[in-house]
Amino acid sequence: MASTMKALVKEQFDGRFTLVDVPQPQVSETDVKVRVLRTGICGTDLHIESGDAWAQKSIQLPLIPGHEFCGEVVEIGSKVTTVQIGDIISGEGHTVCGLCRNCRAGRRHLCKNTEGIGVNRDGAFAQYVSIPESNVWIHSKDIDVSLAAIFDPLGNAVHTALTYPVVGEDVVITGAGPIGLMAIKIARHIGARFIVITDVVESRLELARHMGADLAINPQNTSLKSAQLDLGMKEGFDIAWEMSGHHTALPEIIENMGHGGRIALLGLPTTSIDIDWNKVVTHMLTIKGIYGREMFETWYAMTAMVKTGLDVSDVISEVIPAREWQRAFDTARKAASGKIIIDWTEL
Repeated sequence: MASTMKALVKEQFDGRFTLVDVPQPQVSETDVKVRVLRTGICGTDLHIESGDAWAQKSIQLPLIPGHEFCGEVVEIGSKVTTVQIGDIISGEGHTVCGLCRNCRAGRRHLCKNTEGIGVNRDGAFAQYVSIPESNVWIHSKDIDVSLAAIFDPLGNAVHTALTYPVVGEDVVITGAGPIGLMAIKIARHIGARFIVITDVVESRLELARHMGADLAINPQNTSLKSAQLDLGMKEGFDIAWEMSGHHTALPEIIENMGHGGRIALLGLPTTSIDIDWNKVVTHMLTIKGIYGREMFETWYAMTAMVKTGLDVSDVISEVIPAREWQRAFDTARKAASGKIIIDWTEL
């Protein structure tokens, strides 16, 4: 086996990625080595590629980014017991310490020492990646590898959606990016009544309608209040999933929640947000922050959903060969489509 591989590397903050030859990753006694088949492009990857203020604060160079992936196991460490060579797997993108209070209590998604694959350690924009056995999720052999590559963001959507009971409830989603789009299908799968989603990009709103939203609206032109009237709603939304990070989204949500409404926040704002705390108190609203996935309860849940009919494949807009990685990133950055996947078997 060759000792080098092709990888996208961030070498300096003021430049783009470069596709270069680098040494293949080493495998410790508790690691597995994966031949990468597909990777998804995430907003985090776009931040790293641009070398913006967040990237400069959060990563060390050089770095191979990429945390949404699917691949085939080609090597296992001497102490690996649950993974076999040939397994088709995805990887949980967060590595945890196993020793802090939350890890010891079985709440690994709350680990205070979490590190990100493709952020704090080399990731999957490469022909091979090495991850701990504890981060491996084994798929059935017949899974579509492009779908398997986006189990990480699907997990974000599922974790958010399962935060509160949804059966029979009216749901508003702010942000029709790939996670928001998948959330439409999840909401329908688990029994929501009305589903309204907002975004400012018409192509994404059209995709949202295709994926089953009852209403997909541009908040610059149509208010959530008028959306409620169009649907015959009388008491506000029961559930809200904020997935945009835009500073106007949460105040608009709060204004349109029913008494006792429950809000889950996944989007990361870049500016401070002023909200009506009087309404939060007097309407007895619940607001909860969501980060990543529950390890591994969310993975069991989303796998079960997929096996029982959840189909989010429409969120994948294009699968692009790795040799055309620049086009892949340029397409993802336009924010006019769904998920962009890179095919690492086509270099």
